[in-house]
Parts: sequence; structure tokens; C-alpha cells
Amino acid sequence: MRRWIAVLAVLAVLMVIRPVFVETYTVPSISMEPALSPGDRIVVDKHGSIHRGDLVVFVADEAFYGRDPDRGVLQRLGDFFGVRPSEHVFVKRIIGLPGERVSVDAAGTLRIDGHVQHEAYLPDGVRASTTPFATRVPPGRYFVMGDNRGASDDSRNHLGDPGGGSVRASDVIGDVVWRYWPKDGWGSVDHE
Repeated sequence: MRRWIAVLAVLAVLMVIRPVFVETYTVPSISMEPALSPGDRIVVDKHGSIHRGDLVVFVADEAFYGRDPDRGVLQRLGDFFGVRPSEHVFVKRIIGLPGERVSVDAAGTLRIDGHVQHEAYLPDGVRASTTPFATRVPPGRYFVMGDNRGASDDSRNHLGDPGGGSVRASDVIGDVVWRYWPKDGWGSVDHE
């Protein structure tokens, strides 16, 4: 009987810890290569602070698809327990912080508030963007891009959308801290 009580206590603790502190996700696409590959399984810290260069998991319904579903009581309860009904959960890198001006010139050079950014995580020969742009990140939002710039649906592709393609802070689930699968990639995930 004590054994079952111990098992139930452990399960109860896990049911609280997982949705409150961490969540796990599977990387769905090649948009974050080489940092993350399709099928990688990652752990997301839901209470870490967000910095430029962090890899984050977020719900893209509002930022990329213009949908902002009403989050009723059942949906909010599902959010608490880590159940996200949206099929639009993405993994991207934080490029621009709230209030910053993000731009890429014709040469493919990324600038934040006019300062050149060196993106060491990009594969050799990959430019920040093949299409020039300039935008200001609204308050309470983040500008995100994938590392595999030629195969990433990210903030650049939604500049004309409401919010300028930026992601609300409230839609960020957390930052990626650990890869637990595949075994040969096991370990912490390096940010810039």
C-alpha cells in the first residue's frame, strides 16, 4: 500500500511540475537547423527570462495567422496542464526585443537599432535575409527568425500582418534549455 501511495505522490508532483515549470516538444521542421533538427525532442523552461539569441517555443496563432482564439476556462485549464490545441506551435530564435528597430539591408546584414549583429549560429554563407526589411518591434512583443533562413516561416514573412509578424510575450511558452532526443544530441541547447 505504501508503494502505491509513493507512486501516486510522484505522479501528482510530476503533474504539477511539468505544466508549471517545464514542457517538452518535438521539433517539427528544418527551420532551426543546424541548432535543432526535425524530430529533436526538447525541454522548455517556462519561467526563464527571454534574451536576444534565445531559442523559444511559442504559439503563432495571433502573430502569423491573425487568429486570436477566445481562451475560455477549459482552454486556460488545458494551457496550465500543457495541452495546447493549436497546431501552430513554433520554435524560433529571438532576434528583436520590445521597442527595438530590426532591419536587414540589401547585403543581408542584420542590424538592431542600427548596430550590426553577428549571428555566429547561422551556417557559413547564410545571410540574415535575402529580402531587405525594416521594422520596429511593438511593446510586449518579440521579433523571431529561424536559423535556416531559407526554410523558415518567421516574423519576416508576416511583416504586413497585425503586430508586424512579432510574437506577443504572452504567446511565448518558454525558452529551450535541453535536448533529450536523439541520444547523440543529448544535452543543453546553446544560445548565442
